[in-house]
Amino acid sequence: MKTKSINQLEFWISTSIYILALIGICSQTTYGSPNSYHFTENQLDYSVLQNYFLPEIFKISILYISFLLFNFVFMPQLARRRDVTLSVIFTISTTAFSIIAWMVANTYSEAYRLVQYDDLDHAYDVFFGEAFTYIFFLHLLFNLYAFFNETGLELLNKIPFITNDYKNIIPEIFTAIRIWLITLMLFGAILSVRFDFDVLIVWLIAPPVNILLTFYSVYFNIPKLRKNFKGFGRYFWGNVGITIAISLSLLLFLAPFMHGGNAIPITLILTSITLICISTPLAWYIYKHKFEKLSEIQMLKTELGKSDANLNFLKSQINPHFLFNALNTLFGTALQENAERTGEGIQKLGDMMRFMLHENTLDKISLTREVEYLNNYIDLQKLRTSRSAEIKIDTHIEEQLNNLQITPMLLIPFIENAFKHGISLQQPSYIKITLQTKEKTLYFDISNSIYIKADNDPEKLKSGIGLENVKQRLALLYFGRHELIIRESANEFFVHLTLELD
Repeated sequence: MKTKSINQLEFWISTSIYILALIGICSQTTYGSPNSYHFTENQLDYSVLQNYFLPEIFKISILYISFLLFNFVFMPQLARRRDVTLSVIFTISTTAFSIIAWMVANTYSEAYRLVQYDDLDHAYDVFFGEAFTYIFFLHLLFNLYAFFNETGLELLNKIPFITNDYKNIIPEIFTAIRIWLITLMLFGAILSVRFDFDVLIVWLIAPPVNILLTFYSVYFNIPKLRKNFKGFGRYFWGNVGITIAISLSLLLFLAPFMHGGNAIPITLILTSITLICISTPLAWYIYKHKFEKLSEIQMLKTELGKSDANLNFLKSQINPHFLFNALNTLFGTALQENAERTGEGIQKLGDMMRFMLHENTLDKISLTREVEYLNNYIDLQKLRTSRSAEIKIDTHIEEQLNNLQITPMLLIPFIENAFKHGISLQQPSYIKITLQTKEKTLYFDISNSIYIKADNDPEKLKSGIGLENVKQRLALLYFGRHELIIRESANEFFVHLTLELD
């Protein structure tokens, strides 16, 4: 639906065109009309006022009022399916009245043409035919524009090809079609159907074809060529071939309508020239000066977002609560038994800290090293929970002997979240972790129990470590190459991640 601002803009534009048309009629009446009437300095020629000026004012007013009625009253009602029958009746009635009124007014303003016919009946038949053709065509354009204005965006959003791959350009397509319809209405209002049929045919065919080629070039052809490192020459000659194909297709389609006239051949020639000389370089210019800059900006934003995400992730890893628990665990173990387990725990903690300080700064690491970090973390947590028989930790992590690469510390937030929110030293709880790879795809599943934390638990009001951060990193670094499913019920939290690795 149109917004209030668009309605106001359309009203003021149409009113401005109406005022300009009135000024044009006044000027034509003053300095010479088709009847060769004119005003003098001291005398107002009332025959001019009656036979030319008032009929022309009446004719242009009919068009102005009809446009306002169709665009702001009848068609919005039809688009919203309100008072459909009444709106259709008013539309037909307005068209019929406009045809008759236009014919009568045109008979006065172009009375000089009556002498060209043998009898008045034949002259009136010609005038009526012209009025019917002219008004019917213009009213058709008015209604088409008003209907597209109301429902165009909705209709474009229903086209699968556009919505699946090019949804972001729907507003541009909508605007281009509206501009074309506006120009058609202006041409239809200004041009004469008796003398300017060729121009009308050109404007019906050439702009839509040029618009389609421009959109095709900017959003499909040029990006594909640039991806394959092809330059302007390859693009230009490709468009020449496309232009030839379009021209031949239009020729075959429009051949039955030629009837020996020159309108269609001229249209095809002009369309071919504009496709090659205007649309082709224009599309290249638009792509070069808009989309390549946007791509550069997007790349910078991605790098900035990546750096910000990594920085935030590093901050999230400095978890005093976890380090405090780990040190307490190691201290308690040292008191209970000999130093073997303590040394093992300290070694795993050292490996983890070393990984965080060094390999986490790299863009990509081997999946083997990432899995080693996960195992160290899980083993260290098992030391903390081993004294509770009601805690079940089940892990099935495949040993990785491949050369797959992954962004460091991408998986650990999910495991940290499971231990942080899924384990209770006082209540039965569990964690299940599965990690496996098939070819270049990683499948990672983790589920854990959920329990209500005590009021004095320092983690009660905190969310899972890094979950939002890891979503951001996946969106930035594995766009279109991952699937993340997170489900939470009353007693279980489940995560499934599918990731295409390098």
